[in-house]
Formats: sequence, structure tokens, C-alpha cells
Amino acid sequence: MQWIAIILIFPYVYILLVIYRGLRSLKSFIPASTTSIFASIIVACRNEQEYLPLLLNDIAAQLHPDSLFEVIIVDDNSADRTFEIASGYSGIKNLTVIKNEGRGKKEAIRTGIIVSAGSLIITTDADCSMGENWLRTIVEFYEESGADMIVCPVKLEQGKGFFGRFQELEFLSLQGVTAGSIISGNSTMCNGANLAFKRDAYMINQENLHPELLSGDDIFLLHSIKKNEQSVIEWLEAFDSVVTTRSHSDAGQFIKQRRKWISKVIAYNDSFTILLGIVTFVTILLQIFILAAGFFNHTFIYIYLFILIIKSVPDLLILHNTTLRYGKRELMAWFIPSQVVYPFYVLITVSYAFFSPGERN
Repeated sequence: MQWIAIILIFPYVYILLVIYRGLRSLKSFIPASTTSIFASIIVACRNEQEYLPLLLNDIAAQLHPDSLFEVIIVDDNSADRTFEIASGYSGIKNLTVIKNEGRGKKEAIRTGIIVSAGSLIITTDADCSMGENWLRTIVEFYEESGADMIVCPVKLEQGKGFFGRFQELEFLSLQGVTAGSIISGNSTMCNGANLAFKRDAYMINQENLHPELLSGDDIFLLHSIKKNEQSVIEWLEAFDSVVTTRSHSDAGQFIKQRRKWISKVIAYNDSFTILLGIVTFVTILLQIFILAAGFFNHTFIYIYLFILIIKSVPDLLILHNTTLRYGKRELMAWFIPSQVVYPFYVLITVSYAFFSPGERN
């Protein structure tokens, strides 16, 4: 049984070690030049009257010429005062506020891009915050790299208790896999809360974004761009390019969000992303199955501990690297309990995504 477990877990360990090797080769980008590129910042939002003014204040404080960027707020059928608040904001020179022509974030992004004037599109979310050099860093990296898509770092605000720490660790692990896979030449994920891409690249690939699904604007665009071997996808490793997004205080909302993420996998057509998902899920099921078997035969408990240790090695390496880069080293104190809980969290979320009724888009 031990050898079967090793065989089944080996692909997971191997893939994540390859990703970790990519992380180790990351080099920080420091902007040092001026640029004349005009960028369009697009924010799709729904019922964000509380946080949107804070985001607009952060954008207004950018140390970047206001003549070289515009901000387009697309209100996605809000039931609160989001549209009125955005329309009345006067701190940004080139600010446009429009209504979504359809429904959902994906259509809202598309609505904003259609009216945009920039050759570089930058998306973020209404509940995000960033430093004053955020825009400058992204634009100058784009001018230097010429990338079709630039995946930028996102971190979660500090949470409370185990639930809050677990969220942060899980989010950082996703960021680590995102960065490492891009550096390794096998892009898998990105986050629309901090994403930049050529307007032309979007227009070329927009038909591949699965309009039947309301969200998934970011990862479907990544996978579509990736299919063109001439396209360039880059990870931007720079402290000033980080945005911070809100964490969930409610476990139900947290699982609901993850449900939306996971339910998109049925539409994925990127082979490496699918492989990584299958390998990860098999590893999770293996852990749960052997732990359950341990209640009937105590020998399986030792096998479970062996698998847990082997699986934790690449996880630990990736998280150690990522928490260090994000200044979150203290979170590693929660690594072991998170490793124990993680398989059950994944199983619950996957089951909820595919076997419970309700809207998944």
C-alpha cells in the first residue's frame, strides 16, 4: 500500500517542485524609466458603495501622470449607490462611469474595454487597495517586457484566528503556484484583481472567454492567450505592484466564492491546468481515503502521516518562498494545522461546486 501511495503522490510532488524551481528564479523589477504609454484601468463592480471610494482615492494618489491613464468604472446592475458615488467622484481627471450592457463581471469588463482608449488594459476590483507606485510599476514593466499579459501579485488582508490565517495561507499558495508556473513556462492561473494585458490581445481572444459563464474573465483570457505560441505572459515581481483584497469573515461566503472558482474547471481546455487539477484532487482523495482507513486499521495512520509529510515538502517550499516575498513569514506557524484541514476543505468545496443546486456562474 505504501508503494501505491508513493506512485499516486509522486506526480503532485514533481509538478510542485518544478513550480518551486520557477519561484527560486524570480527577480524583482524596479521601475527606472519614463513612459508615454496610455493605460486604461477598468473596474467592474456591483454593490460596492462602501469600498469603491477607497479604491478611487488610491488611484487618484498614483504617482503617474494623470494624462497617461483613464479609469473606467462599469456598474454591474448594482442595487445600491455605487453608480452615483462613482459618477460624483472628482479626484481623477479621466474618469468614466458607465452601466454594464449585460450581466456579470465578464460582460462588465468587456463593456469597459470597448469604450477604452488605452493600448494597455489594467483590471482591478472595487474592494482592492494599492500603493502610490502601483500604476507606474505596471506600465513601465509593460513597456520593458512588451508582454501580451502581465500577471501581478495580489495579497489578502490580514485575517483573524485560524479561519483568517487559513485563508491567507491558501491565497498565498495560489499566488506561489501562479508565479512559479508562469516562470516555468506553464501558466495556469491569474487574478483579475491585478491583471494587465494588451487591448489588442483581448480583442483577438474575446470569443474564447465562454460567454455562457458570467465570470472567469481572467483565467479564460490567460488560457486563450497561452495557446498562441508567439504570445508572452509575464509575472511581475515588484513590491509596488501588489494590491490587497478583502478576506471573508463568513465561512459560507468564502466557500461560495471558491465554489464559483472551481465550477469553471469544466470549461478549461488548457492541458497543464487540467493535469494540475487532477493530480491535486487525486492527492487530496488519497489522503482522506487512507485517513478513513486508519479508523479500521491503525497501520493506515502511519501511511497517512507518511503521505502528509511527503506532500508537505513542496507545499512548504512554495509557501516559505511566497510568505517571505510577501512579508507574511509569521503565517508559517499555521502551516501544519492548515495542511491537515486542507483536504477536507477541498472535498467540501468541490462537492458543493458540482453536486449542490444553485447558480455557479
